[in-house]
Amino acid sequence: MSVAEAARPVLDFHVRLAPVPQAPGRLIATMDECGIGRAVVCAGGTMPLAQLSRFLVEGGSIESDADNEAVLRACAASDGRLIPFFFANPHRDPEHYRRAAADFRGMEISPAVHGIALDDPRTAGLVEVAREVGHSVYTVCLERSGSRVADLVSLATRYPEVTFVLGHAGIGNIDLYAVELIAPLRNVLLETSGGYTCVARAAVDQLGADRVLFGSEAPLQHPEVELTKLRRLGLDDDEWQKIAWRNACRLLGLEETR
Repeated sequence: MSVAEAARPVLDFHVRLAPVPQAPGRLIATMDECGIGRAVVCAGGTMPLAQLSRFLVEGGSIESDADNEAVLRACAASDGRLIPFFFANPHRDPEHYRRAAADFRGMEISPAVHGIALDDPRTAGLVEVAREVGHSVYTVCLERSGSRVADLVSLATRYPEVTFVLGHAGIGNIDLYAVELIAPLRNVLLETSGGYTCVARAAVDQLGADRVLFGSEAPLQHPEVELTKLRRLGLDDDEWQKIAWRNACRLLGLEETR
């Protein structure tokens, strides 16, 4: 990391907290190693990775809750460095989210984990709550009926007051089509983890730096890998500041100063 890079703050918009006691300490240590000041944290470990991998290919779902309480505890002990997102369960009444919303800065829904499509009324019920409480909504899309990027576009069109974040730069490694689909909707941003450099660059060019968020998917992906990708985009300082810090602060309602 250069001296210039060290002077630029980084907020990682997408990390997971594994359901083990050592996870918060390991996460903070990795952030320190990579020069990441703050991170948005959502519960991880909802199922073994091999099972999730099968679900992504063949379909499947769980109905159990993610450990949102563990996320709150870790964030409370982090001196403000970890920022909690609520991992909602569409198999439950939206009230479970509404009751907890004040303690969180945003909400995630995952068709990959819970198997409920983006065009399902149960998803809409959760988005209604997000609109009421002023949360942004992070989601992943799948190459599956009801959960494609086009379905996210339809959902975001219905809820223009809600800001949606398309995770992992779309579906797959080179989803330039996702960038094209979300381009007309100002309330949809793209998070960069897992996507190819060409997709991240296309997002900056077609959406503008105001609509791109740096994320790593740590601990599954080492943040330094994703930071290297960001460095290779040829960003000017203003674009870097937006993607790595200011856009996230805006969505989270945080001061943009370090």
